[in-house]
Amino acid sequence: MIRSFQLYDTDSSEGDPKVTTPMQSENDARRGSATAPRETRHVPLATQVLLWGRAAGRCEFAGCNKPLWKSPVTQEGLNVAQQAHIYSFSTEGPRGHAAIAPGQVNQLQNLMLVCHACHRKMDARKDGGRYPASLLRAMKREHERRIEVVTAISADRKSHVLLYGANIGDHGSPLGFNEAAMAMFPTRYPAEDFPIELGTMNGPFVDRDAEFWAAEEANLVRKFNQRVKERIAAGDVRHLSVFALAPQPLIVLLGTLLGDILPMDVYQRHREPTTWEWPVGANTPAFEVREPEHESGPAALVVALSASVGSDRITRLLGTDASIWTVTVAAPHNDLMKSQAQLAQLRILLRALLDRIKAAKGQATRLHVFPVAPVSAAVELGRIRMPKADMPWQVYDQVNARGGFIPALTIGEGAE
Repeated sequence: MIRSFQLYDTDSSEGDPKVTTPMQSENDARRGSATAPRETRHVPLATQVLLWGRAAGRCEFAGCNKPLWKSPVTQEGLNVAQQAHIYSFSTEGPRGHAAIAPGQVNQLQNLMLVCHACHRKMDARKDGGRYPASLLRAMKREHERRIEVVTAISADRKSHVLLYGANIGDHGSPLGFNEAAMAMFPTRYPAEDFPIELGTMNGPFVDRDAEFWAAEEANLVRKFNQRVKERIAAGDVRHLSVFALAPQPLIVLLGTLLGDILPMDVYQRHREPTTWEWPVGANTPAFEVREPEHESGPAALVVALSASVGSDRITRLLGTDASIWTVTVAAPHNDLMKSQAQLAQLRILLRALLDRIKAAKGQATRLHVFPVAPVSAAVELGRIRMPKADMPWQVYDQVNARGGFIPALTIGEGAE
């Protein structure tokens, strides 16, 4: 049960909240003169409702966002909200009220919905201290703008958050649900308040260990079948938002498991600034394909978007007669992918290129794949692979501790 609503106002520099009831408000009114009624502390019910709605029942103090409809201890339904004045009700209260017109003290634009702790903090000093009216108004405006954006998303924008992480060298994978969920707004929002997790975060092996690849491949396939494939088949998952940080052969494998049938958005972790959100208006370089000088030897596909890859690094493994197709840009770098539209262009280019390579080398010939690309591009490389039509793949990874590219995973050999 939600308990009855009470109005709280702070009118002293010490920040002690006073509970104001409708009866006290009427008494305050009676103390005014007949010709100039004294303004009361009472906030009209319509204003209370608007304030709660605009704040979505959460504390509007920046960084708090605490739900105010339940006890933080027992979780039982309980109204713990306080309505704080930005400019004080009285001349002696925090921030005074000389800067606000008469009759506007209890109006919506001068009120913030806050928790008790933030209310005390805001009103600890008579002059406002670190919390002047301009700062509090900015907090209120930003909180209410965010609530408006989030609640404007239509119901068909639900998406299940998929997190996949594995050790990259000696480093674990810093994936988090909250950061991923923020990157989805305002076009999508999480279908559940927890992610579908597939990785072995901070596992015992790293990519230079002989056991790493087989263990990670088995883990990924098993968890994908249990946590994603079965839910897709049951109709429980209809859209995915994919966030991955792992060695690239594993990310390519994840892409092949995801395929291109289920609608999904693939995200990229950007380094400058560090975020999963796609930047607005970023420049995206054009992709280019470099064809092999001959088509006689083993077939290789090099996706060199994060860094340049010299042909000698490929021929050292496959022989000097290797047929090398390369997808690259004029200046490769590790923060290259800047939009989902750019990913769509890459998918189209890679799909056509795979068909050309198959026509030149035959469907049964193994294709040696060297991904040196942002993680989102590696996912899309795997997603475009057609299991029944494309060549089998040998996917390589750059492992400095083992002297360069090593064969990591085989995809598509045997029954699919």
